This record gives sequence, C-alpha cells and structure tokens, in this order.
Amino acid sequence: MHTKRHLLALLALAGLGLAAHAQPAPTDWPNKPIRWIVPFPPGGAMDAIARTLGEKAARTLGQPFVIENKPGAGGNIGADYVAKQPGDGYTMMITSIGMATNKPLYGKLSYDPIKDFAPVSLLAVVPNVLVTNATQPDVKNVKDVIAAARKAPGKLTYASAGNGTSIHLAGEVFTSLANVEMLHIPYKGSGPAVSDLLGGQINYMFDSITSARPHIQSGKLRALGVTTAKRSSTLPDVPTLAEAGVPGYEVSPWFAVFMPAATPKPIVAKLNAALLAAMKDPEVVKRFESIGAEPVGSSPDELAKHLARESERWTKLITERGIKLD
Repeated sequence: MHTKRHLLALLALAGLGLAAHAQPAPTDWPNKPIRWIVPFPPGGAMDAIARTLGEKAARTLGQPFVIENKPGAGGNIGADYVAKQPGDGYTMMITSIGMATNKPLYGKLSYDPIKDFAPVSLLAVVPNVLVTNATQPDVKNVKDVIAAARKAPGKLTYASAGNGTSIHLAGEVFTSLANVEMLHIPYKGSGPAVSDLLGGQINYMFDSITSARPHIQSGKLRALGVTTAKRSSTLPDVPTLAEAGVPGYEVSPWFAVFMPAATPKPIVAKLNAALLAAMKDPEVVKRFESIGAEPVGSSPDELAKHLARESERWTKLITERGIKLD
C-alpha cells in the first residue's frame, strides 16, 4: 500500500512537470496582440515589409501585430531582445542577412543566431543594384567599371551604408570575383552615401533597389547591374552582374521571420501559414513591388537550411577578406 501511494505521488509530480512544459494547442493562440520587432529604424524596406504583412496576417489570426522598432548595432540590439523573450508565441522578429553575417563581423554576440531562434519563414529578397552618377560619360556598363578599376587600382570608390551591411558585402564580392581593387567608403546609413554619390564625391554604390530606384527613374543615377541571380521584376532592363561581366556573382539580401527558440512548433506553423497567405494578397504584392521586394516564402525547415548555408558563405568571405566593423 505504501509503495502504491509512493508511485501515485511520483506520477502526480510527473504530471505537474508535463503540464508545466506542455505546448499550448494551436487553437489557443493567439489570444492577445503579437509584438513584431524590427531591429532597424522605421522607413526602410524591412520596416515596410513587416507593416505590410502584419496588417494582412492580423486579419487571418484575429489579433493585431504591434510593430516595435528596436534599432542599433547592426540589428544586434533587437535580435538580443527577441532571443531573451519567452517562447509563448507573442514575440517575433523580422531580420535580414545580418543573421548570417553578424557573428563573424562582431566576433562575440550576446545571442546565437542559430540556436536562440525558431525559424518561421523567408519573406522576400530585395536586390541591391550597382549604380553610378549618370553624368559619368565613360561608364556605361559593368565591363567599363572593371576596366577603369584595373587602370587605377585602389583609386575608385564605392560607398555603403556602413561596414558589414549587404551594400558593403556586395562590393566585397564584386571586387573579389572581378579581381579588382576599389576603395570602400562606409557611411552612417544609405541616405548620406547616396547623397555623396549624387554629388560626385563617390564613384559607385551597390545600393538597395528600394532607395536607388527613384534616382534611377529620375535619370540621376545609372543602373549597371543587379546583385541577385535573376533580374529584378522592377528593373527588368538592368542585367544581373553575372550577365554583365562577373560570372558567378550573386548577393541576394533576404528578409525572414524568427521567433524565440522555445516557441512551440504548432504556433510557428500557424504563423508561417498566415504569413504565406498574406504574401499572396494582391495589395501585398503591389506594395512589395513598390519597394522592389521579390516575395519568396518558405517552410521553417527551408529557412533553417538557408540560414546555415548563408552563415557558412559569409563567414568564409568575411574571414578571408578581413572585414572589420567601424
């Protein structure tokens, strides 16, 4: 009898433990607003994508998405914050290529980009585009850029929005594959870099298509090549850099959603489905087109594999080229 009571007590304790760690059923979620952390300031492509998708996905899930911008340290402040939140399904983050590049760039991070997050879905790719001031008469295409760079090694400049950004890394891949030397000039953001490019103080920039396209359309900047593997649907007449004279070139700045690692899989799956449905909405498609974003969408497992591949690729390049942060 004593043994039976002891066994029942153990089973009761085990039941309490299981209850404490039980994953909430998908039908229980969400029952309150979901915080969507954007680790960069308002106004950029990342912020626009989150607000656009959040508005549509909220209708599917029946709860609003509250966008919170937590910028700083190349996205690290926002990522660290999300990594430390409970895995209850009420905190998510949109992020970018920085999830693959920040670890080799910063050396030590307060979070692990792979272990501390649950992948949800790839959202979109926003190409970068190699641009130059349209007043330059001798630069009509990418081969002209390569020829000029070889005539004056280390003299021609390309701007970026800061060390370690996709704009900077796109230039590093270019100089590596084209076997040329160019001087990288980092700025505090894309705006001042574009301003100096328009003013003629800088020769080139691998700018985001979101900020470059208005200047291309106005005739102030000349687009020479997009960084992605295929042409951009918003600049269909501009060749890829691989087509234009740099075989094998491909840099695809991507945006994706992650949640804290402990988030239950049924919640991740439900959010994934809501986001994929939102990306098919005609209003979302139109908004994405307006900022030059190419919709992607993926399963959580596909995003996990993508992050692993990208982390390996960029760690190798950043280490080989000794890229340092400012």
